[in-house]
Amino acid sequence: MEQDVESPAIIRKPKLPKQVREDLPKQLAEMDRARRIQRYVQKDGKCNVHHGNVRETYRYLTDIFTTLVDLKWRFNLFIFVLVYTVTWLFFGFMWWLIAYLRGDLDHIADNQWTPCVNNLNGFVSAFLFSIETETTIGYGYRVITDKCPEGIVLLLVQSVLGSIVNAFMVGCMFVKISQPKKRAETLVFSTNAVISMRDGRLCLMFRVGDLRNSHIVEASIRAKLIKSKQTKEGEFIPLNQTDINVGYNTGDDRLFLVSPLIICHEINQNSPFWDISQAHLAKEELEIVVILEGMVEATGMTCQARSSYVGSEIKWGYRFTPVLTLEDGFYEVDYNSFHDIYETNTPTCSAKELADMANRTRLPLTWSLASKLSQQGLPESEQEGQETKTSLDAQSKSQQTERNGDIANIESESKV
Repeated sequence: MEQDVESPAIIRKPKLPKQVREDLPKQLAEMDRARRIQRYVQKDGKCNVHHGNVRETYRYLTDIFTTLVDLKWRFNLFIFVLVYTVTWLFFGFMWWLIAYLRGDLDHIADNQWTPCVNNLNGFVSAFLFSIETETTIGYGYRVITDKCPEGIVLLLVQSVLGSIVNAFMVGCMFVKISQPKKRAETLVFSTNAVISMRDGRLCLMFRVGDLRNSHIVEASIRAKLIKSKQTKEGEFIPLNQTDINVGYNTGDDRLFLVSPLIICHEINQNSPFWDISQAHLAKEELEIVVILEGMVEATGMTCQARSSYVGSEIKWGYRFTPVLTLEDGFYEVDYNSFHDIYETNTPTCSAKELADMANRTRLPLTWSLASKLSQQGLPESEQEGQETKTSLDAQSKSQQTERNGDIANIESESKV
């Protein structure tokens, strides 16, 4: 009897074309390099820098107010509750200690005895009296008497210190609540930056926008190129910061940020992108940090929003899709297209090479006069000599005519 024997199925991977097999390692290397890029500033504006081995930690305590404001909310609330609790417990213990030393706790039921604080019969009641004193609640059940000078002094000290604690902690919480960090969440930057032609010049551009109806007053924009460099003397400078001009000379860096704006950096001889082409940009390890700052219209506090673009987020040969349209009596901004870009015809060479090609195309225009002279069969030097001679002859003739006219005028006057 024949039996069917199941043979294991052999799955063969499809054979890729030769060009794809050669390009695959390069693509994997590019993807791996893109994953290894370490940002200096995150897309949400947080700086990716951690301070380590700080030995002079006492400097944080010299500015304790700023230190408390910079703490996270959970630590801030914990310190807030802890400070008040410790203060109440400390002064509660002081009130109990005065009552204990004066013997008030031994004469609780004695109506003939005048205690320092009426109805204070233990540490719990002393703690409650401390809270009532510092918070100025005043229920009227526990009251200090005028027969206790040490209690009067302690009451003054607690009132003054309580006011200082209230001013410090409430002020700290108020500043932390009113910080304009959350205002920066409604200031948006485009996901990508683009490089394309604008008015015949190669430009680097990115877009910014404000989602709120309340505007940022005195808004300004700055940009920095973060890139390691090595000096001519061999010194290596990690994360060197180079300024990118986004209109400082012309005042275009001062923004009226009512609708989304495209910030433009002209790539000229002073630009750090002067020698960078499209192929060179793909290999560069750089980062562009953009900083938008201004005053919040509602509070008048300074607000700053940050973002960054690495080399893979700079798209060569693209432009931003328009987002502003004219409706019936108003302008409407479509934020669905805020990050959209479209491809445009852009040279792949650097701005320097583009300028050199433009200069070479203008050279025949400067040589047109020499070419015309050569076509007439006369050397350029002879032509210049003839032109000079002709001009001198004309000048001498005019001078001779003026001289003859003057002589004729003199003869006519003598005859008269």
